[in-house]
Amino acid sequence: MSAGTGRFEGKLAMITGAGNGIGAATARRFVEEGAFVAAIDLDAAGLAEGLGDLPQGRVLTMAGDCTDVTLLEAFHAAATQKFGPVDILFNNVGQSGRERSAPFHASQEDVWRFVFEVSLFSTMRLSRLVTPAMRERGGRIVNMSSDAAFVGDAGLVDYATAKMGIVGFTRSLARELAPHGVTVNAVAPGAIRTRAHDKMPVQVLDRIKAATPTGFVGEPEDVAGVVCFLASQDARFITGQTLLIDGGRWMI
Repeated sequence: MSAGTGRFEGKLAMITGAGNGIGAATARRFVEEGAFVAAIDLDAAGLAEGLGDLPQGRVLTMAGDCTDVTLLEAFHAAATQKFGPVDILFNNVGQSGRERSAPFHASQEDVWRFVFEVSLFSTMRLSRLVTPAMRERGGRIVNMSSDAAFVGDAGLVDYATAKMGIVGFTRSLARELAPHGVTVNAVAPGAIRTRAHDKMPVQVLDRIKAATPTGFVGEPEDVAGVVCFLASQDARFITGQTLLIDGGRWMI
């Protein structure tokens, strides 16, 4: 956990999918290090439970569907009105088909579209909302990919495709924004102990765990620490990169 360094004092960090797991752990870490946080999640109860004990003057929460363009606009407007321009965006929200996941030959297009909407298009939409101000004053964007994009897990074709799309988006946006003092990077976690992982098919999870060299499943805080590093001044010369946080399951 953070020692409370204050390295994000006065900065606004915006986080999607922040009601539990990696998003909640990262929100807490940012607040511990001095940031204001704007957090959105479909799960209103999760937001209340995961972030409700944080100082309310430092946190804005909104419940709703991150695939809703109008809601994202309202979230961005509320956050910037309360705290000022966004300094850090963590596009964390994403989801596989979970119980609707299937081998590709048996998969359904409506599931593909859902996975792309929540995992890729929400990232692109919110990034477009924050980039005009970031072009004027600098900033940090961290996107959520997955090591599934690199490993190519069977049964997760749509998810792996969407998450590799995040990698391409990260690289291209990094080139566009680098001259404006904005870095854009991605994190690609492997097996992390979250509620979402609990809903994945057992056979998929077993394969992932068996292929993890460190021999254990990571915790949300393992990812939160990396996100905060990429959002910090220490990472000012890192952009367009995807950092895998997966116990060595895939090595670049």
